[in-house]
Amino acid sequence: MTNRPTFPEPTAEDIRDLTALRHDLHRHPELSGEEQETARRVCAMLEPTRPDRILSGLGGHGVAAIYDSGKPGPTVLFRAELDALPIRELGSVPYRSTIDGKAHLCGHDGHMAILLGFGRVLSRARPSRGRVVLMFQPAEENGKGAAAVVSDPAYDDIRPDWAFSLHNVPEIDFGAAKLGAGPTNCASRGMWIRLIGSTAHASRPDAGRSPMHALCELMPAMEACGGGAPLGPGFTMVTLTHAAMGAPSYGIAPGEATIFAALRTYADDGMDGLVARVETLAKETAERHGLGCEIGYDDIFLACTNDARATAHLAAGVTRAGLVHELQTKPSIGSEDFGRFGLAGAKSAMVYIGAGPGRPSVHTPKYDFLDDLIPIGIRIFSETLSDVLHASR
Repeated sequence: MTNRPTFPEPTAEDIRDLTALRHDLHRHPELSGEEQETARRVCAMLEPTRPDRILSGLGGHGVAAIYDSGKPGPTVLFRAELDALPIRELGSVPYRSTIDGKAHLCGHDGHMAILLGFGRVLSRARPSRGRVVLMFQPAEENGKGAAAVVSDPAYDDIRPDWAFSLHNVPEIDFGAAKLGAGPTNCASRGMWIRLIGSTAHASRPDAGRSPMHALCELMPAMEACGGGAPLGPGFTMVTLTHAAMGAPSYGIAPGEATIFAALRTYADDGMDGLVARVETLAKETAERHGLGCEIGYDDIFLACTNDARATAHLAAGVTRAGLVHELQTKPSIGSEDFGRFGLAGAKSAMVYIGAGPGRPSVHTPKYDFLDDLIPIGIRIFSETLSDVLHASR
């Protein structure tokens, strides 16, 4: 029987370097679609690992490093994300963001460090067959990045048979991972509604058409469209994320208002119905108050599903990396665009690795990635690759 391929552990020097790199990436965040300097730095860090090729500019600022065995076999892709969030960091870490209003508060800086560390491992032990692609994907936070990458003509050169990813989760115990086949992330999309009336002098509000009453009526009614069903096939949620009305002035009665909301459903097939309900509500409310209504969408995330075979390989990697494997039986309410790689033909799976309860959650102002996850993530990827290659011998 063919022996299982093995890959070396990262050295203590590797971990020191990668931790310092993670902290420096944390200092210099770039938002979705703006990751030019982050991508440049990633390319520079990949060069010493001697990949056979580095592709840049994928789907925007995406970077892919290819490590080719020169022998027939599967193409296996591992993904990290490049982008940060438009949130002001309030933590006190010495490497906090140097850009006010932008910060790595989801852990993508740590995910990049893990993938760069895996590149160091591959520089010392090429895959025994096939190819490994390290994908540094842009624009995950707005749902546009993975779709742009898989639509890029250059993606055909690296189209993978398998695709794997991980995400840190403070709510899971450190040393544990949550993973299961089937639905892993809910579908979501951002919806904006513009209510259009007309301004007037603040002393004569009756001379205009203010959206105030419509806005106050519409916001709770939109949230009620979420239904409140438990997380399962009938789950829907509407979260109001922003509202604005009029100009910042004391002399003008408002003539326009805007609402932003995040719509979520358990699966893609429930989204059309939720969208129709909220659109109907918005249009009827606007008409009742004599207002115009415009509606649009951004940040569209399809539901993610873990392929059963890919999940089995990733579960083997998690176990061989020494983590406790908790079965994921319900998808995360939060959305992810990693499922686009599966829809583009790869057998794909994502695992959630625990940073430990009591730590700030992702997307909160004091969140910070746990550096101790860097060697764990590298080992998960190494062992997952080993399992895929062993099965494809």
